[in-house]
Amino acid sequence: MSTAQHKIGSGFGARSTADDVLRDIDLSGKLAIVTGGYSGLGLETTRALAEAGAHVVVPARRPATAREALADIDGAETGELDLGDLESVRAFAERFLASGRAIDIVIDSAGIMACPETRVGPGWEAQFATNHLGHFALVNRLWPAIAPGGARVVSVSSAGHHYSGIRWDDVHWRTGYDKWEAYGQAKTANVLFAVELDRRGRDFGVRAFSLHPGGILTPLQRHLPKQEMVDRGWIDENGTPLNPEGFKTPRQGAATQVWAATSPQLAGLGGVYCEDCDIAEPAPADGTRTGVSAYATDPEQAARLWELSAELTGVNAFG
Repeated sequence: MSTAQHKIGSGFGARSTADDVLRDIDLSGKLAIVTGGYSGLGLETTRALAEAGAHVVVPARRPATAREALADIDGAETGELDLGDLESVRAFAERFLASGRAIDIVIDSAGIMACPETRVGPGWEAQFATNHLGHFALVNRLWPAIAPGGARVVSVSSAGHHYSGIRWDDVHWRTGYDKWEAYGQAKTANVLFAVELDRRGRDFGVRAFSLHPGGILTPLQRHLPKQEMVDRGWIDENGTPLNPEGFKTPRQGAATQVWAATSPQLAGLGGVYCEDCDIAEPAPADGTRTGVSAYATDPEQAARLWELSAELTGVNAFG
């Protein structure tokens, strides 16, 4: 089967920053929504987009914390949103739609990683619910503001998608919970969401992308015990990164999502998974966890996940 998953030679790379990819791009008059845009990679994404001229709306579970984090960024506003609460998603979307504004960019950057077994909503596993279902409902509810301007929707996934495909027989991990495999399923869902959204949205001029931002030490690791990060070789006993060259800075980590959201090099493309500011290659057959796994870009699985997500959330902008 042919695939669009091949590098295009963007001229950028793993050490490029969000500022680098936006250097010749003017976003004046554009509106972006960045979930999680007040911490870690999301904060750097908000800063870079705003400095390029965009007005950035940052939905936040902790609005006061977000306002404090964004105080020095002109052109950023906050709104209250808890992705793990579908009523909160509905309320945010209704408030935004009532403003009558169109959306040019959506970056689904918020997420949780490797948390202890946690249930939200009607007993849903928290990583799948927050990282995927909340964003699914948000984009579908905001569709009346996304479609008219032919927006780009960027779903921030991770190389962690290699840990697990979709557990179709038990997506909410009622049995055998494993925090890393549950994270992997949620990150696979982020990729599949972009695949199917791009298929459904392209006739409206809406294109969708997913990506791996790279390895970055940010508050995303807040659920990991220090000893686990030591055992994984990320940090020493004092909390110092053991391999600084193996991690990106937050500004480097934000680059790929900003590139996917704005680059003219992606005109006419969509539904692809990116890394290091380029389209990623398919994962090799030897099982090495690089590139993108075939199950994460499978159009049949993407369509199946869309229908399941619509059933679970009760939201579907397309029917």
